Amino acid sequence: MHFVKAKGILSAKNGMNIYRGCTHGCIYCDSRSVCYGFTHAFEDIEVKENATELLESALKSKRKKCMIGTGAMCDPYMHCEEELELTRKCLEIIDKHGFGVTIQTKSDRILRDLDLLKSINEQSKCVVQMTLTTYDESLCRILEPNVSTTRERFEALEILRENGIPTVVWLSPILPYINDTKENIEGILDYCVRAQVKGIICFGMGVTLREGDREYFYKALDRHFPKLKEKYIIRYGNAYELPSDNSRELMKLFYDTCKSNGIMCDVNECFNYLQDFPEPYEQLSFF
Repeated sequence: MHFVKAKGILSAKNGMNIYRGCTHGCIYCDSRSVCYGFTHAFEDIEVKENATELLESALKSKRKKCMIGTGAMCDPYMHCEEELELTRKCLEIIDKHGFGVTIQTKSDRILRDLDLLKSINEQSKCVVQMTLTTYDESLCRILEPNVSTTRERFEALEILRENGIPTVVWLSPILPYINDTKENIEGILDYCVRAQVKGIICFGMGVTLREGDREYFYKALDRHFPKLKEKYIIRYGNAYELPSDNSRELMKLFYDTCKSNGIMCDVNECFNYLQDFPEPYEQLSFF
């Protein structure tokens, strides 16, 4: 872990990354890709030590309230957050200024900040996005070794629902020949139905691999799934998109389950929901 003084905290679309890098160890992580320009080891977390000051200034200068997003590139609830509490401090600033927030994570550490999530949701809007990939707990420990298991994430989704916090699940990635089975998708969707999630984001049954990410993924395959790397190379070569051979069947299962349970499953509809900041209620005047 090392600290830097950042020049800015919000992207053009109001995304916020307090940290760069990750300690969750997911074998398929796209953020390891060379295109993102990491100049340090991925597990050596870069911390924007002035994140709170930058966010305070940015929100004060905004003329219109909006949703602030975090977690798209690096999980805001990594292990270092327990010590640093920068995500919590940023949530306090968002709450103070009346903005909304949408958070993407794989960690049940988010429950530590349930009080702030509820406060933000009561005055504007808070949505928690949770990634679910693997129903089998033993397999989950291989694919996502240093993070909350799928069962723990499901339990977090239930607690969020009980506290009135809407949730959206990312069903991604689905790894060919590993978790691209009917049983896996059924298990994850059952969790989503039981947790009464608002929506599920799924770009298809498969995974994407780029330079940097691909090499790390293949090393993990050699460790945990002998000879599977060769099968990937023969089937996909150096393709960016690696669709599952079971994609058609699994996507039908996905859409049918979502529609029968009233869960948003159109990607654009989900993103519009995440980005939409509620208009303030204005009482009608009779004079």
